[in-house]
Amino acid sequence: MQLETRIEPPKSWRAIPFKELWVFRDLFWMLIIRDTKLRYKQTLLGAIWVILQPLVTAILFAIVFGRLANLPSLNVPYIVFAFSGMVAWNFFSQAIQRASGSLVSHQSLISKNYCPRMLIPMAACGGVLVDFLVTFIVMGVLLWIYQIPLGWQLATLPLWFSITLVLVTGVSFWLSALNVFYRDFSHALPFMIQLWMYASPLAYSQEIIPTSWRGIYALNPLVGILDGFRWSLLNLSDFPLFSITLSFLISLFILLSGALAFQRLEQKFADII
Repeated sequence: MQLETRIEPPKSWRAIPFKELWVFRDLFWMLIIRDTKLRYKQTLLGAIWVILQPLVTAILFAIVFGRLANLPSLNVPYIVFAFSGMVAWNFFSQAIQRASGSLVSHQSLISKNYCPRMLIPMAACGGVLVDFLVTFIVMGVLLWIYQIPLGWQLATLPLWFSITLVLVTGVSFWLSALNVFYRDFSHALPFMIQLWMYASPLAYSQEIIPTSWRGIYALNPLVGILDGFRWSLLNLSDFPLFSITLSFLISLFILLSGALAFQRLEQKFADII
């Protein structure tokens, strides 16, 4: 008598395969390690690019928005202000770019083997954690150079990173699933990221936004995230409770809706890819 094993996708978002994700944790780490190695293989500067990209961007922001436009920077040197935002933004933008095409680039894994499909975009996000750690170290060096004291607020940094991770994972679920069906997303994504960057208080302070518009402006979940990172890193006194609370709620909604959409669409991944 032959035994047949049938594998079916979950029927609803309540069946998010947490147990399966744990069972396949070795595959998760393998994908992260392989992605990290391939990213810098046969590159001239290697991991130095992780430092150069956000640092050069922060310098340009300091020149254009700080020196030329003379915008406020929370009473800290503009390069420190800009780079404190780059710590979170660089992780966010790099993660969703890599995760958006992760299902398509792992089509053999999807069509020939079984694993929780959610694992693939999640591993793509995890592969950027090394970049985040390097950027965070550079931020520490800048704080030391400009003699900016650290406060107890630094202990809250894991909270803001957790919200960022929730947002990144949710957006990655949406984009990676939709990119399987509509490859236009891979072409439009760089433009979307650029728009999102200028719609966020990365190159400029939220102080320049009119008070009457700040409630609407805070609907961008990155507003609260960047506020939280800067509050922790720059030893600021005013806690941005409203923007952070809104960011958490919106990020959580994006994660849950993204997980639901992903599970509804993954039944057709193998056929289309």
